[in-house]
Amino acid sequence: MTRPWESLANEHILGIAPYEPGKPIEELERELGITNAIKLASNENPLPPSDRVQRAIIAALNTVNRYPDGSGFYLRQALAKKHGVAPEQVILGNGSNELIELLVRTFLRPGDEAIVPHPSFVVYPMIVQAAGGIRVMVMLKDYRLDLEAMARAITPLTKVIFIANPNNPTATIVTADEVDAFMARVPETVIVVFDEAYVEFAQGPDFPDTLAYVKQGRKVIVLRTFSKAASLAGLRVGYAIADADATALMNRIRQPFNVNSLAQAAALAALEDEAHVLECVRMIEAGRHFLYEEFRALGLSYVPSRANFILVDVGRNATEIYQKLLHEGVIVRPMTSFGMESTLRITVGTPEENRRLVRALRTVLGATAR
Repeated sequence: MTRPWESLANEHILGIAPYEPGKPIEELERELGITNAIKLASNENPLPPSDRVQRAIIAALNTVNRYPDGSGFYLRQALAKKHGVAPEQVILGNGSNELIELLVRTFLRPGDEAIVPHPSFVVYPMIVQAAGGIRVMVMLKDYRLDLEAMARAITPLTKVIFIANPNNPTATIVTADEVDAFMARVPETVIVVFDEAYVEFAQGPDFPDTLAYVKQGRKVIVLRTFSKAASLAGLRVGYAIADADATALMNRIRQPFNVNSLAQAAALAALEDEAHVLECVRMIEAGRHFLYEEFRALGLSYVPSRANFILVDVGRNATEIYQKLLHEGVIVRPMTSFGMESTLRITVGTPEENRRLVRALRTVLGATAR
């Protein structure tokens, strides 16, 4: 008798559902026979990379017959200079997603516990489960990470704690004072991972300087990405900053040539083009305030955002509204998989995309268009 494939699989992955990304624009246009659809589902930057970055990508095309720099030397040097750390403390990844998997595979043994906020980035519990770890889920409080409850959840088995700041999907932050109080309760045997994918949109005096913990020698890993503010989601490049001993261990299992030549060239150019990031951040901030006003006019409640997306309660079944918005050519993300049955996560787009979203919402919610 032929053995089923599942009998040969790693038992830890059998209970994991595949990740479902936001619907691509091309797929929606094929399905409905429409054109000019917009996607506000995946927290992407609505602006393309800057001219400077695009020129760097074009120049790098001449080298794609060769493997990329396996260590990402120049990009790591530039990141180290930007953040005031040694190059050995920087490790590159094929997006920060790869680095989440790398750090879990490096430090989490089967039976170790990982504290994961919920709802938060779905990759954390997936990777922990795949590694044979125990997921300790801690519910959010008022849409924010409950650091007090997360501190209480620490046990002798705890190895890793994930803190998404700003959090996805709620776009809320935990403050510097809250993080300081939390870190004072974390033992030396526990690694705290600060995932700061949306950090550029959250800056302010209340936002924690987590790199200070790395520089103090704490067991902290800080994750950043070029996917959001730098407009490079399609090239997949992120990085982690930690103690050099930690990155050396992670490098033992990092895939060779994991960050491609175009991504390295683009990221290096993006670091030198702060004006583009500032333009994007300002546009997103203005877009947030525009959408707040429009949501209030529609009678919709929302969670004030410190990221490039907003959590909105539409007051009825979110999947139904999502499907109706698709027929208006607008892709958003229903949050029903997180148990938020009437909630959508909506990426802040360009001014025109935001206006189109509002018109579509008015149509599907039965309101009168302005």
